[in-house]
Amino acid sequence: MATTGRGPYAKTAEVRRKILQACVDAFGDAGFHGSSTKDIAQRAGISHTGLRHHFPTKEDLLIALLELRAEHSSQLLTELNARTPETDPLDALRGQLAILRENRRSPGMIELHTVLSGEATSPDHPAHNYYVKRYQDIRQHYTRAFTTLAERGDLSAPFPPAQLATMTISLINGLQMQWLYDRESVDVEGTVRDFLVSAVPALGR
Repeated sequence: MATTGRGPYAKTAEVRRKILQACVDAFGDAGFHGSSTKDIAQRAGISHTGLRHHFPTKEDLLIALLELRAEHSSQLLTELNARTPETDPLDALRGQLAILRENRRSPGMIELHTVLSGEATSPDHPAHNYYVKRYQDIRQHYTRAFTTLAERGDLSAPFPPAQLATMTISLINGLQMQWLYDRESVDVEGTVRDFLVSAVPALGR
């Protein structure tokens, strides 16, 4: 029998979506340690028992949120790579700019990332290892792109690729935090684009 997208599976998916959205709001407001599963259940409009049925612990909620954020970013890159060659470093940088552009539609996820990444500097935080690896992977991603561009003669920045990668990540994180305070004045994507074009003029052509 063909599925219709209704019934218990669809209901379960909808409940989980509401829980995760409530979790984004709660963690974004108070952080992981400052939020309670009872508050998240109340925000989601379900009982505490119902929440525990889907996510037995607060750590399970955190893992699901981090996986959701990673999946969202991966989908955006997949959509971009379907139109452009994946191996070109210029396309890799354009992909990152596309993610920044899309992030404007999900301020709650930016709040979540900003709060959690600050909290997770503590080694005993449940997201610590996730963010350690995440920043390592992102630095490697940018470093590879800038190294290839330097070898092609397309890099004009007076910094080595690894240092430029760290600077790019720091710029993005700082701009996103400022954007949360002033969404009318701070242009995250545009500022990062200008910075990258100053280092890689071919990106602006």
